[in-house]
Amino acid sequence: MAIRLNASSLDKIEKIAEESGYIIRYERGSFQSGYCILEAKKVVVLNKFLPLEGRINTLIDLLPTLSINPEALTPGSRKLYEELMGKLADQANEE
Repeated sequence: MAIRLNASSLDKIEKIAEESGYIIRYERGSFQSGYCILEAKKVVVLNKFLPLEGRINTLIDLLPTLSINPEALTPGSRKLYEELMGKLADQANEE
């Protein structure tokens, strides 16, 4: 399954992080990587100037670094999370 680069997909990926207790914020700043994680407060700050595709790709790249318990997610979020983690693992194996 290829993820579509639209607002609905962004909402679904944000929901995975939010169900795990993270707050997603879009702020202005000098982010070298396009994002900043405040782990102690479970806040993810993304550069608000990132285009939709950049926001989606950045969140997908961040998911493995966040403390996410798949068992605590709703069924729809868990399915998407597992699909995304599978894709990231496949990409890592190809490299």
